[in-house]
Amino acid sequence: MVCMWRVLQRGSICTAWLRKRDWLCGLAGLSATHYSTKTAPQIPRMEYQDAICTLNTLQTNASALEQVRRERGHPQLQLQAMRGYLERAGLTVEELDHLNIIHVTGTKGKGSTCAFTEQILRSYGFRTGFYSSPHLVQVRERIRINGQPIGKELFTKYFWQVYGRLEETKDAHRGTMPAYFRFLTILAFHVFLQEKVDLAVIEVGIGGAYDCTNIIRRPWVCGISSLGIDHTQILGDTIEKIAWQKGGIFKCPLWVCPDLEDYQADCGPLHLGLAGQHQRANASLALQLSHTWLQRRCLPDKSFPASVEHIGVLKPTPIMVKGLADTEWPGRNQTLKHGAVTYFLDGAHTMRSMQACVHWFRETAAQHERMASGTVARVLLFNATGERDSAAMLKLLLPCHFDFAVFCPNITEAIASCNADQQNFNVSVENMLTRCLDNERSWRLHHGQGDNSTELLIDNGLSLVPKKKADTLVFPCILSALQWITQGRDPVLADSSKSVLEVKPSIMAKAALLCNATEIHILITGSLHLVGGVLKHIDPASSK
Repeated sequence: MVCMWRVLQRGSICTAWLRKRDWLCGLAGLSATHYSTKTAPQIPRMEYQDAICTLNTLQTNASALEQVRRERGHPQLQLQAMRGYLERAGLTVEELDHLNIIHVTGTKGKGSTCAFTEQILRSYGFRTGFYSSPHLVQVRERIRINGQPIGKELFTKYFWQVYGRLEETKDAHRGTMPAYFRFLTILAFHVFLQEKVDLAVIEVGIGGAYDCTNIIRRPWVCGISSLGIDHTQILGDTIEKIAWQKGGIFKCPLWVCPDLEDYQADCGPLHLGLAGQHQRANASLALQLSHTWLQRRCLPDKSFPASVEHIGVLKPTPIMVKGLADTEWPGRNQTLKHGAVTYFLDGAHTMRSMQACVHWFRETAAQHERMASGTVARVLLFNATGERDSAAMLKLLLPCHFDFAVFCPNITEAIASCNADQQNFNVSVENMLTRCLDNERSWRLHHGQGDNSTELLIDNGLSLVPKKKADTLVFPCILSALQWITQGRDPVLADSSKSVLEVKPSIMAKAALLCNATEIHILITGSLHLVGGVLKHIDPASSK
């Protein structure tokens, strides 16, 4: 009965999206007549999609909102509530001790650190579990076994096991259900226990002390990557306050990692699978995390010092060296070349991570430009969400000298494709588009073009392109932005299965530079959700 209700609900969600279609189509001069009003095709593996749609209801359900209000002034209640949900799902905190957990937090680089660590230990032959957030394209990316997202069948099976137990016990608990991230955390623990992993690498969601992952009692080792200012409404507005929150996962002595340059390997300098100078600190932390875990696995009686100190510089084994080189972590300093179009993808969304992104992009793009046989057009595709200071991040991007700055919300397509994995019900479409207009305005101000508010032309739809000639454009979705930027020169986007959105001639005229350039280089940054939406379109394998 639950399954059928969710299927019907998903249809209503898509219908509501279609109601906004005509308004969305008018944005950036897109013609509404070119959007299909036909029912979306039957989605294969309906059980998986139904599970995802049911999961999405946990984003905004009334009990979750009431729970947040109740716990805001008493953060300790968050962990107490999480233990309750865990028990309702048939698990105990004692069982988590058997997962031999590596627990990692930080403001910048915690996901990359986890990816390095997981790859190293998998290279030793251990069966690994890896829980991370957010996902880029599909929710099941968050829960990995041996480096791969769990399959749709497996996700569906375990989802309904956990959801069913919570659903049948909610009446006895004031109708409460765990919110989205809490549920996925419980699901990950359940999957790892059922799949009998040798270890689980667990990435903290936000903060540490009161994050729902911190019900872990006995991690084998904890790690903290670089700190910075982010999520200030939750964690505090100073590094000291944020450090206190991050340090809340500690259940072991504190050691400080050496620089990666200090390691001596037989093969010479260490090579990393992830690009960017900032990844070197993450790699050093990963070496120490994996080394400490291996020591405990192989020498369980070894005692560790109980004071703050610098770790001795270990000599990486050949397996560690290979693990660092083989690590992949999509959407972070990632480069994809499709014919004349090269995509530079990085989900930087804090000031420090944006600084690292700019350093990486300028260096990497310059290398690609030296190999180009003619002129290169540079385009920025940007979006930022939440409380983040978009204007400050955009200012950091000025030295990249883009020919165009393009802005769009984290909406994959402006038609109802019912892509439940990337639906977000916590922010309205209107708010997302307003944020894009604010970002565009900030970019113009940085370029000394004045605060000429974008004129909204009501006839024939809303046009978000300024009448005054400028190097900025705002599009209603990721696909329409990509299609305009690439001008049919990316064979993947030129696929006949993708709807080609008609754009007004006045906007097409702006694309002469893109059409005449030998190559087009696009930096996509500001949001991991934006990067994920782009990957859905340019990397078809990520959606399978």
